[in-house]
Amino acid sequence: MIAKPVHLLGVPMDLGGGLRGVDMGPSAIRIAGLGAAVAKLGLEFEDRGNLLVQRPDPKAPVDPNARYLKEIAACCRNLAEEVREVLSAGGLPLVVGGDHSIACGTVAGISGHYHSQGQKIGLIWFDAHADMNTPGTSPSGNVHGMPLAACLGRGPQELVAIAETTPYVDVKNAVLIGIRDVDKQERELVHESGIKAFTMRDIDILGMNRVMQEALEIAGDGTAGFHLSFDLDGCDPDVAPGVGTPVHGGITQRESHLVMEHAAESKKLLGLEITELNPIVDEANRTGRLAVELILSALGKRIL
Repeated sequence: MIAKPVHLLGVPMDLGGGLRGVDMGPSAIRIAGLGAAVAKLGLEFEDRGNLLVQRPDPKAPVDPNARYLKEIAACCRNLAEEVREVLSAGGLPLVVGGDHSIACGTVAGISGHYHSQGQKIGLIWFDAHADMNTPGTSPSGNVHGMPLAACLGRGPQELVAIAETTPYVDVKNAVLIGIRDVDKQERELVHESGIKAFTMRDIDILGMNRVMQEALEIAGDGTAGFHLSFDLDGCDPDVAPGVGTPVHGGITQRESHLVMEHAAESKKLLGLEITELNPIVDEANRTGRLAVELILSALGKRIL
């Protein structure tokens, strides 16, 4: 079981994607009973509420290559500060979104905290998409397809320079798991970056147990620990129907829990993030309840 107080940070961000609804993700997870479930594990739990997300001026021009970048970056800067406060108090930041663009703030906050102590962090990024686009390659201009690139030092300054040190994570300590929907130019960026990427084909061949063992070795090599950024669309839509951008052919419910169980058993989890929960397209908050169960597994809940 994790030995730190758990601090929930809700981030109702929907500006990074093309569909409304993910801004209600934090509320859906609360309704699914997250606080009571964490407390039942015997852990100290604090709900720090939702961060304010600045709404864009409807009359202001929108950059088609990085839509709502200004507002997203402002939210991420505030999130980074909140995350550093939680870590300074000895807690575990549990960040719930909202679309995946918020990860720029979460990772910047964790990285900045440990960099100030002379340490670096690892990153495990679970997603159906690579999130490695930049404004110059994105076919949509949606920033939720860019945060991993930003965490690795590529992309607009507004996202890559939130923390004092760029990149927030050395690519040698970063792992991408579960991808199966990658843009053409983005595929080249993944290869060029040198990040270790496990596609769904790799998971089919190797099995999730081996994938997570290798991922933990990479993310933990010479680091203080790792942050796990978990996009729910990495799960198959049959398991998690209520997500922002569903892609068939994802991992099963048990494989999802295995990811979290490995994270807990490593004793090196520095932060946990759940993104892209969209209650509008969910089935009676089924995906919200799944998210709560996955969080519990990451915090140390065991079958026996």
